[in-house]
Amino acid sequence: MISNTPEILVLYYSQHGSTQKLANQIATGIEQQGCLARIRTVPSIMSNAEPDDALVSHQDLYQCQGLAMGSPTRFGQMSANLKVFWDSTSEVWLKGALNDKPACVFSSSSSLHGGQESTLLAMMLPLLHHGMLIMGIPYAEPALHTTQSGGSPYGATHLASHQQGTTLTGEEKELALALGKRLASTVLKLSNNN
Repeated sequence: MISNTPEILVLYYSQHGSTQKLANQIATGIEQQGCLARIRTVPSIMSNAEPDDALVSHQDLYQCQGLAMGSPTRFGQMSANLKVFWDSTSEVWLKGALNDKPACVFSSSSSLHGGQESTLLAMMLPLLHHGMLIMGIPYAEPALHTTQSGGSPYGATHLASHQQGTTLTGEEKELALALGKRLASTVLKLSNNN
């Protein structure tokens, strides 16, 4: 039996677990809105460690109705692991498989000024080239006004400081959940109009 429930791809790379925790929180928000979250990761290019989640394939891009993408900050950019995957998606791009699908981004860093916002903006670039509709977190979300760690209008973030580690703060959880809900509700609105 084929389900008509929209599936949203939650694609991430996480080296120490912070970005994975944000991915799981976003997936919870997606599922609270009645969509299915398909959590996928990319292989590590620097180790042979087995990932916790299934590896992404191009087929996941064709099948999803929306996308949330997350990466740790690497000198103000997405990780090379995610970049390698996006560099392999020319066929998907040529077919316009992601055109007009909503997307959002999320990130984590180990220092307050570690380049979270530039990483979020850099992750938007391949999504824009793929014709996706980018969304962030509106200032209507109260936690965006009070957060002392992660969170940005460009997307959900986590500050993995020495004191905090990989544990998300209450506001980081709230903002990631809100981003997942917003992405899913947009997917549902678009699918109801077709």
